Amino acid sequence: MRGNSVKIRGAEEIAKAREAGRLAAQVLQMITPHVQPGVSTDALDKICHDYIVDELGVTPANIGYHGYPKTLCSSVNEVVCHGIPSPTRILKNGDIVNLDVALIKDGWFGDTSRMYFVGEPKPQARRLVNTTYEALRAGILKVRPGATLGDIGHAIQSVAHRAGFSVVREYGGHGIGDVYHDQPHVNHFGQPGEGMKLQAGMIFTIEPMINAGKRGIKELADGWTVVTQDRSLSAQWEHMVLVTASGFELLTAWPEGFGDYPVIA
Repeated sequence: MRGNSVKIRGAEEIAKAREAGRLAAQVLQMITPHVQPGVSTDALDKICHDYIVDELGVTPANIGYHGYPKTLCSSVNEVVCHGIPSPTRILKNGDIVNLDVALIKDGWFGDTSRMYFVGEPKPQARRLVNTTYEALRAGILKVRPGATLGDIGHAIQSVAHRAGFSVVREYGGHGIGDVYHDQPHVNHFGQPGEGMKLQAGMIFTIEPMINAGKRGIKELADGWTVVTQDRSLSAQWEHMVLVTASGFELLTAWPEGFGDYPVIA
């Protein structure tokens, strides 16, 4: 079934999406203790690849996707998204890094990302990461049948702007399931009441990218890595969300719980 060209998932499909999301979240829990000063992003990529293939027995979704060469996107400091893991990108104390992973389980995609502090972050970096999480949370808490995509975007934008930060507009969340990137496109800015109305059974990602400086971005010569134009820090979190009859379900909930971050429920 489709609603406004967006797939409405039944119970069996939701179960498959839930399992794929659970496994993706498990990868990012596994890698957490490895994110340390002196480690290369390529080393983190290899650990995640081997865990996905050898331990979970599933397929890394990013390798070969439009020619992308790696398992992870590893976006450090001023990198907004799609940073390619490299043996020469060595993490150092004070860095912030987003690790974004996607995998395929029985034809269904799981896609999620988390921010990590490398050693002890500077206060501005910590505030950006925490604010971006708060923006993600605010957007997710708007998800319920009858709400609109504009409600989600406005909630995210409001948190970011209140903190003096900016929202990247060129990238957004997306429908996901048996297709990696599907409808709807989920903007992280907008106006309440505008855009598509949500229905139970929809599954999509919410993944705000928030810059400490201005919202301008540029793509580097590798054709993938996106950085802030002003070289300010950028942060991102991503969850897969199911619209339920009464609200939402996080399909990529962290296995260890929410830790120091506010609960999304």
